[in-house]
Amino acid sequence: MDYYRYDIKCDAETAEVLVAFLAEAPFDTFEENEQGLSAYLPARAGMQEAEALLNELQDQFSYEWSKEFIPGQNWNELWESNFQPVIVNDFCAVRADFHEPIPQVKWELVINPKMAFGTGHHETTWQCMAAMEQLPMEGTRLLDFGCGTGILAILASKLGASEIEAVDIEDESYRNTLENSEANGVSNVMARCGTLDAVQGRDFDGVLANINRHVILDALPRLADMTKPGSWLLVSGILLSDEQVVTAAARAAGYELSWFGSRGNWLCGLFTRE
Repeated sequence: MDYYRYDIKCDAETAEVLVAFLAEAPFDTFEENEQGLSAYLPARAGMQEAEALLNELQDQFSYEWSKEFIPGQNWNELWESNFQPVIVNDFCAVRADFHEPIPQVKWELVINPKMAFGTGHHETTWQCMAAMEQLPMEGTRLLDFGCGTGILAILASKLGASEIEAVDIEDESYRNTLENSEANGVSNVMARCGTLDAVQGRDFDGVLANINRHVILDALPRLADMTKPGSWLLVSGILLSDEQVVTAAARAAGYELSWFGSRGNWLCGLFTRE
């Protein structure tokens, strides 16, 4: 698949905020770097919409942007040159299949991301993985909403979840989740391409939702309907400034806040249903 890479020159704080805004446009992958941020747009996607949003946001934030065409055949080489292993304390590590094994952790995941989001590098994914060490997983039925590479679903499987349904609106994420599940010897992740309408399971014990504020807020009532009383909801992809609005919306949907943690400008929160 061909892509356009939009290179955005800005400071680190602005880069983190822009990811939250740009995730609502057709961009499907983001990479923070020393210059700011690179956002990847499928060549067939809405370029006019994406660039209109980039221009509009310049009224609120200080940055410059440029774009470059990236032929599809260069993508794997690009990831191999930039993707470094991620280690989450002594709990787990994430590497690609071309990296050496990392033996000093309890769990090791092999993730080859291609064009899907979720390698553990971003603060949101890192926090979700760290939080999962403390969550009840053994024998649970889980939903990974916005699965990206399948990284959280795969980790949940290794932690003892009996069944995980993983859904993402991007076909590339759906296929990448299947590939990464196989690479990790995981057979109980059922990947689906689509919205929550594509999810077939009900009465889930827990939900992993590492997406963005807009999607989470819209989905909260549906997620509550799809989960058991006493279930939990782990959310990330939301900024520090979003804490109150997300907490209020979750409470309206029947969830109570257990805790919020942060890393950089990003929050990760755990909610439970009565």
